[in-house]
Amino acid sequence: MKNRFGKLALLALLGMFLGLMVSGTGLAADTIKLGVAGPHSGDLASYGIPTIKAAELVVKDINAKGGVLGKKVVLLVEDDVCKPEVATNTATKLVSEGADVVLGHICSGATKAALGIYKDSKIIVMSPSATNPALTQSGDYPNFYRTIASDDAQAALEVDFVLNVLKLKKIAVLHDKGDYGKGLAEFARTFLQKDPRAEVVLFEGVTPGAVDYSAVVQKIRRSGAEAVIFGGYHPEASKIVTQMRKKRMKIAFISDDGVKDDTFIKVAKKYAEGVYATGPKDVSKNPMAIAANEAHKKAYGKDPGAFFLNAYSATLALLNAIEQAGSTDYEAVAKALHTKDVDTPLGKIHFDKRGDATGVGFSMYQVKNGSYVEIQ
Repeated sequence: MKNRFGKLALLALLGMFLGLMVSGTGLAADTIKLGVAGPHSGDLASYGIPTIKAAELVVKDINAKGGVLGKKVVLLVEDDVCKPEVATNTATKLVSEGADVVLGHICSGATKAALGIYKDSKIIVMSPSATNPALTQSGDYPNFYRTIASDDAQAALEVDFVLNVLKLKKIAVLHDKGDYGKGLAEFARTFLQKDPRAEVVLFEGVTPGAVDYSAVVQKIRRSGAEAVIFGGYHPEASKIVTQMRKKRMKIAFISDDGVKDDTFIKVAKKYAEGVYATGPKDVSKNPMAIAANEAHKKAYGKDPGAFFLNAYSATLALLNAIEQAGSTDYEAVAKALHTKDVDTPLGKIHFDKRGDATGVGFSMYQVKNGSYVEIQ
């Protein structure tokens, strides 16, 4: 009798263990796991946190309607601090946690570092903000998609604006030496060099995180530049602009979507006034954009931050593709992304053969009275 009860107890424990393997560890058989990767702490958290909020809102709404394929969607949120060396660990963790698809990463350098890990694991990744052209154009990452236009389009807009709208000719091009900033600056330099009206009087990289940029500011002054095009993020841009203005250098400062963030204005304060920056086109009149922004205000008590609508759209696109594919199978989801339109705050989109969203582009903005205003 004793042995019999011992065997029954052992069988019961084994049954419980098997049950946990199937359903208890994240309910793997009954959930869709959406990884969310980006900077959730540090200087660039203002770029990553809006993506978490977008994913939370979309998932809450979809789960309330029955989920995806009848399954609840759960979020796996991991911080990469926008650093490539951290992003590889972030990707490895999301893979080990069983992410079916990943929303992120945010910065181009971190995205590039992580993509190979996802590729090897047959996981589709979609970024709302990683704009480095090679991420889609090189063909190295067929698992990568994005809901934002690439830096060559952004740089082309900046050059067109400085030459044809501001009608300036002598341009200093700066960058932060990163994949995103340097890549954008190199495109800007190439476009300027192809135009006989333009002269690149300075091409210089700055060290991210430095306290003082007075040396490069002096180089800008000595170069005779009429405008600066900067590739990089708001921490460096705010310091450079502030030091330029304190030295009474009033030349135009044109930057990118890495600077088109309210944090830049908060840090640079009065010196941000008049600065130009490219960013995703204003879609504020799109009914879905209006609804998404209002949902954010209701849930979090404030306006959303950078790339919120791009992240909201990416979340919708990923989950719609799984629904359309009828599974989380890599090939089936990829086919759905390329062939099935989805309504988003950015408009009705699908993805071209490279992984870029159709119909998504950039506009030029300027800081006016303490806010970015679309001007072109």
